[in-house]
This record gives sequence, C-alpha cells and structure tokens, in this order.
Amino acid sequence: MKQNEYCYEGKLLKTERNRYYSQSAETLAEAMDSGVILEGISYLCDHDRHLHVKIGEIEGIIPRSECVYTAKGLPEKDIAIISRVGKPVCFKVIAIESENGSKRAILSRRDAQRDCMRERISLLSAGDIIEARITRLDPFGAFCDIGCGMISLLPIDCMSVSRISHPRDRFRNGQVIKVVVKSGSDEFGRLTLSHRELLGTWEENAARFTPGQTAAGIVRSIEDYGVFVELAPNLAGLAECRDDVKVGQTAAVFIKNIIPDRMKVKLAIIDCIDRESFIPEYVYPEISHIDRWKYSPDGCEKLIESIFDGSDQYMKSNSTP
Repeated sequence: MKQNEYCYEGKLLKTERNRYYSQSAETLAEAMDSGVILEGISYLCDHDRHLHVKIGEIEGIIPRSECVYTAKGLPEKDIAIISRVGKPVCFKVIAIESENGSKRAILSRRDAQRDCMRERISLLSAGDIIEARITRLDPFGAFCDIGCGMISLLPIDCMSVSRISHPRDRFRNGQVIKVVVKSGSDEFGRLTLSHRELLGTWEENAARFTPGQTAAGIVRSIEDYGVFVELAPNLAGLAECRDDVKVGQTAAVFIKNIIPDRMKVKLAIIDCIDRESFIPEYVYPEISHIDRWKYSPDGCEKLIESIFDGSDQYMKSNSTP
C-alpha cells in the first residue's frame, strides 16, 4: 500500500487514488482494510452534528464523535464541525453498513487527523519547510491547515519583513503557501509558523531594482515621517508624505537611492491608483529545511535574522527597522 499523504484538506480530492477508492462500496472496503485516507465534500451537518459526505454513489457519515481530533481528549467545538459543510474533508473508512438494500459508509476524520499528528506533525522540527493552506484570516494572523485539517497559526509579524496592517494584505482564504515551522508541537499538538524567511533577504529583493527606475508598489503604511511602499513581499521603501495618498493604493514610485548598510530604499511617489492592482511576486526556495536565515546585509548597522536549532527552538533577533 502506498503510504498516506498527510496534506491539507482538498489536495487529495481529485487524485487518481481518491477516485479509485471512492467508486464503490467494494473499493471503500479496500480502503478500510488498508487504512487509506480519502477525501470527499461534506454537504450537510445534521441536527446531531453528524457530517454527511457523498462518496461516489455511496452515502458517508462522519459521526460527531469522529469529526475532530483533539489532543488530550479536549472537547471539540461545534464551529469546528459546522464550518466544514461545503468543503473537502479527509477521513478513514471505519465501517460499511447495509440498510434497505443500500450501502452506507461510516467515516472518521478524527482517525485521519490522529494519524497525521502521530506520523507527520509530531515529527516536525523548527526550521522545517512545509506546505499549508490558509483557512481563516484574523487581524493577528492566519490560520493554516498543515495536514488533514489540523490547524496552526501564522502570526502577522512572521508573514514578512515588509510592513502590513492585516493578513489580507498578504494572503487570501484558500491560498496554498509554504511556511517554516517556527517551533515544534506543544503538548496540544499545536505548531507556530513563519513565512518571512521564504521571501528572500534584503539584498535578494533589492537586487531586482536600480536607482533611476520607476516601479510599481503598494502603499502599506502612512507615518508622520513618510509613506511606506511595498516593492516586493520582503522589501519596502520610504517616500515623502503626500496628501493624496491612501493605504492600499497601487503607487508608481521613482527609486531615488538604495542604501544597503542601512537597509533603506528612498522613493518618490509619481502617481497612485485607487485600488490594489499590483501583485508582489512570491518566489519560494526549493529547500525543505533551514537552520538560519539572515535578512540583513553584511555590515548593516541593524541585524534581522531567524535561527532554528532543528528541534523546537526559534530565535528572532531584532525587529523591522
């Protein structure tokens, strides 16, 4: 049997393996015997909080007690169940029942999540790079599915070095991104994530621009001393204040100067558009682990770096200049 893939919910839905095991009661029985994790769309949560899933021509039921895995036996919240309606859910088949000549599959999302926790999440260490899917955006951060619907937090201050006022400035619900494990799982199986280490150093971002160019950016912050314009996900420049500029606008900016030893990009705003039409480019490194990431150029008067010791520790030195 092929080893289960413990990925975010929705990724398995249209795979050949999922289609094969979902085609009949007989193939679902094969999946049950082999312990295969499958996916389907939940279309109903009934009054008893059981999730109903259509699997090919077979009706599937995830009983309330099998909907959510919680470490240490903590009670699940109703919102964790009802929020799955209309969305992909992972599960393992735990029984096939016959009723009035038709077949019904009894499913367990809890078992799939428990396996994911044991076989994948609990083995992750600080510095590991994994794939995740954004499930919810709050002012303080983004909640991410890191496998079988298991959720971890990506705090807003770990999203980029460039200033943002809300996670929606960086992400959207349903977006698939790469993240760095900031710390190993705690006693409840929770991880904390980071993202800024995957968006390049100051030098890598600044190398895309040259003084004298005019480039597009997004107005991210307006301060008493100037306007911060994001040129790339991990690079912002400072322009002089203008009365007609608003946060969220797309700005055409003239690059006046780039100063590596102070990590400064000096800009002049040429024009602004009243909508965010510029999309920063995301280029992720093709690696699966990092031990240290240094954003600051050598010789810079301020140090910004992340250090991962490979187990469960993380250190961030200094903050955004």
